[in-house]
Amino acid sequence: MTPAPKNAFGAYVAQAERDGHLVVQPRMGFADPAAMRSGLLAVREAAATTVGTLTIDSFTRVGLHTAARRALDDGRPLNGYPIATHPAATNRAVLGGVLGPDFPVQVRHGSARPQAIVRALTRSGLDATEGGPVSYCLPYGRTPLRESVRNWRESCELLTEVRLRGAEPHLETFGGCVMGQLCPPSLLVAISVLEALFFRQLGLRSLSLSYAQQTDAEQDGQAIRALRALAAELLPDADWHVVLYAYMGVYPRTRRGALLLLEEAAALAVRTGAARLIVKTAYEAHRLPSVAENVEALEIASLMARTSARVPDTGRDDGDNEVLAEARQLVERVLELHEDIGQALVGAFARGLLDVPYCLHPDNRGDSGSYIDTGGRLRWTSVGTMPIPSSAVAGRRHALTSDGLLTSLTYIQRKFDALAHASGCPAREPKGTEFP
Repeated sequence: MTPAPKNAFGAYVAQAERDGHLVVQPRMGFADPAAMRSGLLAVREAAATTVGTLTIDSFTRVGLHTAARRALDDGRPLNGYPIATHPAATNRAVLGGVLGPDFPVQVRHGSARPQAIVRALTRSGLDATEGGPVSYCLPYGRTPLRESVRNWRESCELLTEVRLRGAEPHLETFGGCVMGQLCPPSLLVAISVLEALFFRQLGLRSLSLSYAQQTDAEQDGQAIRALRALAAELLPDADWHVVLYAYMGVYPRTRRGALLLLEEAAALAVRTGAARLIVKTAYEAHRLPSVAENVEALEIASLMARTSARVPDTGRDDGDNEVLAEARQLVERVLELHEDIGQALVGAFARGLLDVPYCLHPDNRGDSGSYIDTGGRLRWTSVGTMPIPSSAVAGRRHALTSDGLLTSLTYIQRKFDALAHASGCPAREPKGTEFP
């Protein structure tokens, strides 16, 4: 029997992992093809083990392709690359001489209606993207969850068509990043695993599972170990790796604080065996970063990874891992609802078995709540009907007021700006690079 082909993106990350390298990746996207190509080339040449990104603009994400076309014609700026508006020949020219086994490229978008994006990326010679029926639906708009599941089912089918040209597609679940912040890690892990199972049920074999850095490094370590444990158990016939996102919430205002936070993300990735890190720059609190600033972040994260000790955790006793215990219970209860995982996800939100704090989507019950305790860990204040033990719930006495919510949203910003002020010394920077 001829073995199934390996996805170039997944195979590249797997080889880097075997070689002991953390793969680092930006979120870069430019509307102009020449600028997008230049950005990809700069990322490829960075002093780091990198993969490229085509981040899609907001018009394309919501299917407003006419608006994207009009913006291009009028010379108005877009906040990403309109892959479904540029002709396939243009997209291929952007990637020509850049994309290859030693530099794969992933399309990142944020769409609950991704069919046009998937068609465009496959026609352009690409085979790696990300998202999910829950994670690219609930936080980003009002598309009904049932519709998003249907859209993502069609998109998975479209993505598997790349096998007709001898390629293997790769799909990353964004489930571990739902809302970006103030979501207790067990729910992030559960949604990431469930979306990966959804993809696998629809024929995807090369997968990555995401988790976003939160407010406490020890709790984050538990979460990534939980994610890896559940993936190993439930995805035995898939090629998968874990991708960590540097903190997605309000970023430190000081350069030093931002770099310290990025360094902590890189160290966390190495310590827990995550294979890939999505970076943020030192300028996220102020403006969109330039290509050079993205490259700087990639190189700083890579330097930190190279100087951090990789601690094997595959044999670690996680009997006291509360994140794993909660996530496992969530996943098991959802899978009991229906053999079709898409239908199970819809049913889980309808019953409140999954419920994202502070998410205003109509299909999210909104009965759950969370807060940051005095040690920096994310805790539940309420769980609604989610199958989480009462011992894990602090109770309504900790429920956030509007002022408390705003204070919590700036917790990381304030913490790392304070650390930067107290340290009195710059974060590590790549040798031979000068910074202002």
